[in-house]
Amino acid sequence: MSEVIIGIDLGTTQSAVAVVDSGFPLLLADLEGRSLVPSAVWYSKKGEIKVGHEALRLAGIEEIHTSVKSLIGRRAGESDGRLTADGYISTAAGLKLPEEVSAEILNTLKEIAENRLETEVTKAVLTVPAYFNDGQRAATKEAGRLAGLEVVRILSEPTAAALSYGLDRLDESSRVAVFDLGGGTFDVSVLEMREGVFEVSSTSGDTDLGGDDFDKAIAGFAAVKFGRDLGDFESMERVQWISEGRRVKLALSEVEEAIFRIPFTGEVPVSREAFLGLMKPFLDRMESCCRRAMLDAEVTGKDLAAIVMVGGSSRIPMVKDRVATIFEQEPDLSQHPDEAIARGAAIQAGILAGTVREVLLLDVTPLSLGIETMGGLMNVLISRNTTIPCKAGEMFTNAVEGQESMNVRVLQGERELAKDNWELGSFEVSFESERRGQARVGVEFRIDADGILSVLARDVASNVDTVVKIGSAAVDVQETKVEQMVSESVEFAFEDMNARVFEESRLKAEELLPAVGVALEQAGTFLTQKEISEIQDAKERVEIAIKDRKVAELKVSVEQLDAVTESLAAMLVEEATKAIFSNPQD
Repeated sequence: MSEVIIGIDLGTTQSAVAVVDSGFPLLLADLEGRSLVPSAVWYSKKGEIKVGHEALRLAGIEEIHTSVKSLIGRRAGESDGRLTADGYISTAAGLKLPEEVSAEILNTLKEIAENRLETEVTKAVLTVPAYFNDGQRAATKEAGRLAGLEVVRILSEPTAAALSYGLDRLDESSRVAVFDLGGGTFDVSVLEMREGVFEVSSTSGDTDLGGDDFDKAIAGFAAVKFGRDLGDFESMERVQWISEGRRVKLALSEVEEAIFRIPFTGEVPVSREAFLGLMKPFLDRMESCCRRAMLDAEVTGKDLAAIVMVGGSSRIPMVKDRVATIFEQEPDLSQHPDEAIARGAAIQAGILAGTVREVLLLDVTPLSLGIETMGGLMNVLISRNTTIPCKAGEMFTNAVEGQESMNVRVLQGERELAKDNWELGSFEVSFESERRGQARVGVEFRIDADGILSVLARDVASNVDTVVKIGSAAVDVQETKVEQMVSESVEFAFEDMNARVFEESRLKAEELLPAVGVALEQAGTFLTQKEISEIQDAKERVEIAIKDRKVAELKVSVEQLDAVTESLAAMLVEEATKAIFSNPQD
């Protein structure tokens, strides 16, 4: 008997769990027959916890926590004020990390699965928006761990949707678009199908756009009618108004006008036309993402075999109408938009468990690949999560005068400095001695379908190639090591970026300082004492910033030195031109 792996759609507004049974993905319902669990959590001061429908019943009476997915893996400045400076959510039971709150939802889904399957469940596939960064994906995985689940795969939601719609059964080379508009995030992807194998050709989206925004827009519209500002509301009152906005939004999908009602306050009629006016900026943002995805994939709407729509907000008529206009064809809503992602996650879980074998997902690079460049920096050639087979290359030059060879260090990892990444191999490339920046060496990374990495380095002048086969080390990386590298890249992101900015600024300064010195000797007599002082002061500030390793000061000082020497450079050019025309050659 195959092991049980469940598929979970951890949504912004609502979540679901599914499993493959007898070859078919089935959503699992709770004891009351409900297959969708509201992504809501309530905490009492005594530590009591309610999740889902039970939590929602307390909305407007007690503080409940919703849309936590939009906070996971985020910093305080990106959280619309809902996170503390340390990245916590303030609850009645104390401070909680977003992944801890999300773990309560996942634990409820896990219990539903165990009740329905009558067996213990320990493994799951979790879905995330395509635009989730590494930190958000890692935090989602941590939420699974806190819920007692081994997350065997983090799956992008467009890929899950494609699996759910059975897009692998389309004709060879068919291309489709997946439009996913949920409660808090929006993704649109173009995928290409080839004999049961599919890959994402392009993806675009907005991690801060979804049905929650439409609810707030309606609530804000009603608040203005009462001479108030939604932003000034207390937390509890704000939740109540937004909840009523959600009810009105859903009603407007069926009727031309709905009444926004708040007890002891009054009523506001909201027409579908007024709602369209509120929706226009959101629809425009969606259209921009859709057209960017098509442009990146080099397709038009007529090139696509299908447009599939998922996510609860896809049911809004004006959204469906705009999608039809953008892609020049009617979208496919044959799957339940709220259930499609969970079904796709279940299919992926079935593939991993061995219960589904008809679909093949192309492998991806687990970590970025690149080489060390001057200053000890990591120069990425192939980014993390690139579909294989793949290849990428870049041209490099000699950094030192008279240099006759270049050491190519092949690196893997997500850190900015070479020393913090893993070395997969290194080799020397020889070339003729040239002035600085004149020798040119092209470096190409190529990973074949078996995950074998080959590195080619070519001296452009001699056209001589050096080829080194690294092996499968670029793909066969232990999951724990990948997690550690990604976690460290998030943990040290600020320090790493500062180090990169410092090194890049230092390298520019080391090119600029000698040139400024020479220029002052050549054209110093043409400058005023004030101009000379400005240049020397700027030059001094750069040298001090390098010595004291002050990142911000160095970056600004280099830019200032560049700016104050513009007139000096122009003067040298002018003098050189005068010299040429005053001494014409026969």
